[in-house]
Amino acid sequence: MHCPFCGEADTKVIDSRLVAEGDQVRRRRECLSCRERFTTFESAELVMPRIVKQDGTRQPFDEEKLRDGIMKALEKRPVSIEAIDAALNRIRFRLRAMGEREISSITLGEEVMNELRQLDQVAYVRFASVYRSFQDINEFKDEIERLTTQMANGADPVDVAKVLAGPDDEKE
Repeated sequence: MHCPFCGEADTKVIDSRLVAEGDQVRRRRECLSCRERFTTFESAELVMPRIVKQDGTRQPFDEEKLRDGIMKALEKRPVSIEAIDAALNRIRFRLRAMGEREISSITLGEEVMNELRQLDQVAYVRFASVYRSFQDINEFKDEIERLTTQMANGADPVDVAKVLAGPDDEKE
């Protein structure tokens, strides 16, 4: 690490600590030439896999596109930004943990639906309706029945009227 004050390449580490929940290392350094001290932060640079679309085209992972899709599904829903950020972090973590250089858009969509199912059931059905290209009301009904069956062990069933209402029809 070059000294930001004199440009010397020879510096020594005085102190190291984990920060940002262990995702970064904070290092206090001292220049051996000018004796100035400065702080650096180190984090692993992890490459996200490329996304293989259904038509076979490949594109880089786009976190903004992922966030936009999730936010659209959660429009006017009572879910905190912190919960959304945590869901995005879990999705990114699982994608990296797969260890693949490329993953299908179907795999990514299923990861999103798993997170939305936990965050908000209405948002889950909204996302599923677009993602799976529902053609009629029966497909909505079938998905709601599947979700209700999955949540049967103690969770409240989905309010069908809320699910079928679009984002503009809901009251805040």
